[in-house]
Amino acid sequence: MAKKPRIYPPELRAEVVSAVIEGGKTPAQVARDFGLVAETVRNWVKAAQEENSGTTDEARSAIDRARFREMERRLQELEQENAFPKKVSAFFAKELP
Repeated sequence: MAKKPRIYPPELRAEVVSAVIEGGKTPAQVARDFGLVAETVRNWVKAAQEENSGTTDEARSAIDRARFREMERRLQELEQENAFPKKVSAFFAKELP
């Protein structure tokens, strides 16, 4: 019969991750201090680092949307710059006898 996975409160996870990242301790040391399995602590730290580094799906999606908006803005700017010489050449073409 398989064991049920234990559910840990988010506050405990945050405290454990903080102890590893900010405290400079290894996951094994923190696991011993809190009475946890070292691999569980490593998984929590890895998940927190991915979340903070922008490698989650939501973060990548937000980055892609921002990049797309910037590209649209730049495209509009270039189209306006390109339209000006056309207008000038059309104006002078009308003026020539």
